[in-house]
Amino acid sequence: MADRADRHLLYEASVQNTEAELEFVAETFRSLTGRSLSLLREDFCGTANTACAWIRANPHHHAVAIDLDQEVLEWGRDHHYKALNPEQQSRIQLIHADVMSVDEPKADAIIAMNFSYYLFKTRDALRGYFEHCHKNLVDDGVLILDSFGGFEAHRELEESTEYDDFTYVWDQHSFDPITHDTICQIHFEFPDGSVMRRAFEYHWRLWCLPEIQELLREAGFRDVGVYWEGTDEDSGEGDGVYTRQSHGEADAGWIAYLVAQR
Repeated sequence: MADRADRHLLYEASVQNTEAELEFVAETFRSLTGRSLSLLREDFCGTANTACAWIRANPHHHAVAIDLDQEVLEWGRDHHYKALNPEQQSRIQLIHADVMSVDEPKADAIIAMNFSYYLFKTRDALRGYFEHCHKNLVDDGVLILDSFGGFEAHRELEESTEYDDFTYVWDQHSFDPITHDTICQIHFEFPDGSVMRRAFEYHWRLWCLPEIQELLREAGFRDVGVYWEGTDEDSGEGDGVYTRQSHGEADAGWIAYLVAQR
């Protein structure tokens, strides 16, 4: 089963929730600007699943999707872009490039999700990326990022989540407490005992929320907020609702959004 499986389909099924993500992006943009979001830029877009979902959602939506990995982007072109009708295709650009090299068009919102910007490992490099985003937004534009942390984020561990036809394994393979360099991997396991190891591997710096907020402000963003997930009273788990907060709880593991307004 591992030999026959498609790693990109597995990733989208286990990691991405485009509907919830785009709902948060659109509602947060409207609350901050008082208008509807039209042109969305997805940096580090991978298969461009999110950008294509944005196009399908509304005939007034436009998108730019950028990724440096040509193989992954071509997979997205074959599986998502080509599934759009000609009118929808006219409203999206898929660009094979370094995100730092793309300057046009200016977007209403830029998103960099799945912790993709963690690949910038120095303050200067990450600030430079944020400055680039600031330059490529319209006057009231918004940059939206996700982030993860918690005391278990500093551990080397594996966490498994079972789905109908496979098991998703998140592997925090290594962590250096001095540099905060971390290597994270995704594996997939199947009912027949076969395993797709290292389907994806990431070499990141584990940034903390105060650092990211400081660098966003240094890059010129006038307002920076952290949107923290609420807690379900019955289960004690996250409820999927993110609101702007000044303080959070010392959870073992959390995911939050950062929203920076130009």
